[in-house]
Amino acid sequence: MSERTCLSIILAAGEGTRMKSALPKVLHPIAGLPMLAHVAKAAEAAGGEIAVVTGHGADEVEAALRAFAAGARTFRQTERLGTAHAVLSARPAIEEGHDDLLVMFGDTPLIVAEPLLAARARLAAGAAVVVMGFRTENPTGYGRLIERDGELAAIREERDCSEAERRITFSNGGLMAIDGRHALALLDAVGNGNAKGEYYLTDIVEIARDRGLKVVAEEVAFENVLGINNRVELAEAEAIWQRRKRRAMMLSGVTLVAPETVFFSHDTEIGADTLVEPNVVFGPGVRVASGAVVHAFSHLEGATVASGAQVGPYARLRPGADLWEKAKVGNFCEVKQAVVEAGAKVNHLTYIGDARVGAGANIGAGTITCNYDGFSKFFTDIGAGAFIGSNSSLVAPLRIGDGAYVASGSTVTHDVPTDALAFGRARQTTLPERGKALRERLAATKASKKTTK
Repeated sequence: MSERTCLSIILAAGEGTRMKSALPKVLHPIAGLPMLAHVAKAAEAAGGEIAVVTGHGADEVEAALRAFAAGARTFRQTERLGTAHAVLSARPAIEEGHDDLLVMFGDTPLIVAEPLLAARARLAAGAAVVVMGFRTENPTGYGRLIERDGELAAIREERDCSEAERRITFSNGGLMAIDGRHALALLDAVGNGNAKGEYYLTDIVEIARDRGLKVVAEEVAFENVLGINNRVELAEAEAIWQRRKRRAMMLSGVTLVAPETVFFSHDTEIGADTLVEPNVVFGPGVRVASGAVVHAFSHLEGATVASGAQVGPYARLRPGADLWEKAKVGNFCEVKQAVVEAGAKVNHLTYIGDARVGAGANIGAGTITCNYDGFSKFFTDIGAGAFIGSNSSLVAPLRIGDGAYVASGSTVTHDVPTDALAFGRARQTTLPERGKALRERLAATKASKKTTK
């Protein structure tokens, strides 16, 4: 298989008006990645080059492609004249003479490499056209795949089916593999004599058979060819993708206490023996090493969590958060663009942003790194073994030395040397009996308001 060259043509020209969105349909995300990117990843894994046919929102689609499939070539379908016409929009790529041609759709984000490789194997074994189909107990609305003697005889649209053919459950999934030696000739032979005056890709089945070429159907799981046309189907596809990812995570050695409540991004990486409690969300760019614990109701994005570290419950790690071995970020804490070094603890109700928390340091409840003045961000450096008392405000730029103490309730605006003790709070004043007098005055004021109503 590896010696055969392959071209994957991904059709991404449809408007998808039922999405009711200004965003092109194929750019709507599944697990944080555009649908089109999922298809491109599957095509890449199946081998060969990628060509994308764009139409509606072409500029946006092509710009997005550069981010996740920089090597893909793009071709524009300026008129919407059917699927065969769309494929021929990539004629220059087809003319290069690849052994295999895969035709895919940008709105089928659940496709994976295995069925594509299986279709390519059928081409290598002598088929000229391979149509990917699925079986369903309710085939209503789908074209039927009619087989005879182990080959595909026809794709029959439901409206044209006989009563016997309507009972066929093997349905057309749309995706197709074509022998590169015959691809252009078959595509050029497609006519537009149908009611819509369009050029249908499915017509090449009959054309190929009339020319004595072998046409076969390859059965795939329905999920692989599930097309997305509206927000309901988008949510259904997201649910399927998440179910697949959860299963893969657990089989790789990750414990998910309540799998159905955990949500992953397309690029989430988690090491074996990590425990993930219920209601955790992993946004893009998260890497968690082996043996970490992510407690319930935590949200991680763009963060790195080392072995033995703990997150949450109810913690938020924002982009740039980097927890080293056995570090802890506890409940109702937020960390952004900051390193929490080995064994350091940020346990309660705390914000650490644009900072370093040194190894073994302890950050008390209610501590805030004041890192933003409305225009620029500033850095706070907290040394190893430092102790920051509860309800402290650390006004950056600031350096707290190794082993230093900051007294609770302090506002610290100047550097604190190594092993020093810093107080940054006003002197307490206590006035005897004044509390009682204040309480009586406030009670009288409240009572007078009631009598005047």
